[in-house]
Amino acid sequence: MKPFALHFDLETGKCGTRTSSKRYLSQMKGMYHDEGSLQKQLEVEDTLVYEFYELDMPEHAGDLAFGTSIIYPGKVGDEYYMTKGHFHAILNTAEVYFCLQGQGLLLMENTDGEWCVEEMAPGNAVYVSKGYAHRTINTGHEPLVFFWAFRADAGHDYGTIETNGFRKLVVEQAGAPVIIDNPNWK
Repeated sequence: MKPFALHFDLETGKCGTRTSSKRYLSQMKGMYHDEGSLQKQLEVEDTLVYEFYELDMPEHAGDLAFGTSIIYPGKVGDEYYMTKGHFHAILNTAEVYFCLQGQGLLLMENTDGEWCVEEMAPGNAVYVSKGYAHRTINTGHEPLVFFWAFRADAGHDYGTIETNGFRKLVVEQAGAPVIIDNPNWK
């Protein structure tokens, strides 16, 4: 692969004329602890929760995958809009997130049960250590936009999170984000 350059809009996260991949509320079934609130919202509208611009990089060792994600503001019940979250298929993979716009949190946990949360705010870079599942949560009132990069051959394991969930949830209580135990964690 030859060197190249791309333009990302630092406010919107959009990448030139490329088309984003989109995740709608209907694609987030099982991700929120309040399935009743999710179903009620779906009866009204199948809202866009987040989208991301990926570059379809070759999945070769030594190459980097990178792009941007945009999580829109909103909640299902008391739980904020978020990404599905994932481990990397090659578990020994780290990732870097750099927040461009908005406010949020990056929830991380490993298979040993260790977890942590880091703030996503403009200018903050968060290092996701190898072996950690990660999910980004928009706790603000505007889109949360961030840039990410990881080894191109790492792949994604969404299935573990779809089956087990995360041990912790970020919910709104008294107008502020609070971390609680996930009552549905398996």
